Amino acid sequence: MTGEGPRAWGAGPNRPIGVLDIGTSKIVCLIASVDPRGAEQGVPEARIQHGVPEARFQQDVPRATVLGIGHQRSRGVKAGVITDLDEAEAAVRQAVAQAERMAGITLDAVYVAVSCGRLKSRLFSANADVESGVVGAGDIARAMAGGRAFAERDGRTLVHLNRLAFRLDRTIPVRDPRGMAARELSADLHAVTADDAPVRNLLMAVERCHLAVAGLIAAPYASALAASTADERRLGVTVIDLGAGAATMASFADGQLIHTDAVPVGGNHLTYDIARALQTPLAEAERIKALYGTLIAASSDEHEAFSYPLAGEEEGAENRATRAQLRAIIQPRVAGTMALISERLARADTASVATGRVVLTGGACQLVGLGDVAAVALGRPVRVAGVSQLAGLPAGVERPAFAVVAGMLASAGRSNPRPAAWSGPSETGNGYLGRVGNWLREGF
Repeated sequence: MTGEGPRAWGAGPNRPIGVLDIGTSKIVCLIASVDPRGAEQGVPEARIQHGVPEARFQQDVPRATVLGIGHQRSRGVKAGVITDLDEAEAAVRQAVAQAERMAGITLDAVYVAVSCGRLKSRLFSANADVESGVVGAGDIARAMAGGRAFAERDGRTLVHLNRLAFRLDRTIPVRDPRGMAARELSADLHAVTADDAPVRNLLMAVERCHLAVAGLIAAPYASALAASTADERRLGVTVIDLGAGAATMASFADGQLIHTDAVPVGGNHLTYDIARALQTPLAEAERIKALYGTLIAASSDEHEAFSYPLAGEEEGAENRATRAQLRAIIQPRVAGTMALISERLARADTASVATGRVVLTGGACQLVGLGDVAAVALGRPVRVAGVSQLAGLPAGVERPAFAVVAGMLASAGRSNPRPAAWSGPSETGNGYLGRVGNWLREGF
């Protein structure tokens, strides 16, 4: 395991991969083949191996060929949590069927994005005594098993686990401890976990569509892979994905994922604010936000007006508002959201490490002027990004709203294939968590 994300079990280079993002506003299924070598060869990339930079030549941007895409309005989902299993299943079926028809293939397994279950991030060390005095594979396996057990306590589901470093007798990091003398082996780990019940409900909705779950991918990690560059992740970056129901955060330093978090505020809350203030239907409020919403003040805003229908009135009844009035509705919600995000980042244990720039992505990041407002609120350089870190995507998928599924393709396509399928909650220890343990042990 390289510490750069979950291992892809069911897909090798140039083999079809199915990824599924069940979000608050939309459900997206992508079927693609991914070549981790990228479009060109010979591009240098520094990679973190066992906590130590290791230079190697590999294309930084993998190349994807999208074979099919399914895109449906989300139903039965709120903030990534399944609230109506039947409605969610129907929407997932439609999205998957649409992608399968376009690709001309039938999926039997998909990678699923996880943003529900109160994602929590934790840094910790797992230790194992080296009885023989020389580190072997068994010592590494015991340390990792202890780390998994710690991460999964209190009924939490392990979604992501990456190793930051190995240490011998708690000294400086080493690249590969095998065969080295020590009394104690330590593994510095970072884990992302979620509440068990919301994850199982998410998986149940997928399984009811006759699909196996090839693996889980943390949504903040996926969108960060799509929106940030390898250089940014090495130097330190926090990627904020502003979705419809929540804002997720993923921080990187030295190329490693070191923190994730989520706040339950997203673009839909801004839409509700507009609908309430203007007394207009939600669909119309969403249209007003997309067409006229801005955080940049202009002298003409007091005079530029737009028309909109009133909720509950007879057809044809309209009202008018100015851009200045709309900005006055938008600004408090944006300011509150950024203050909440800033507070969460400041409270993180990694706040002093991931001090680089901020990248904004997600469907709600396209509000005009948001980047400048975020830079002031967060006190860091901010750029707004779409999907630029996966070559070969069609234009429609390069928008920020598709950052999660694009990052899932990059994550699932970059590793060595390892076949597996979700075994279901009835097979305790043999389901997804059991397989996580297997590939962690086999990775050393």
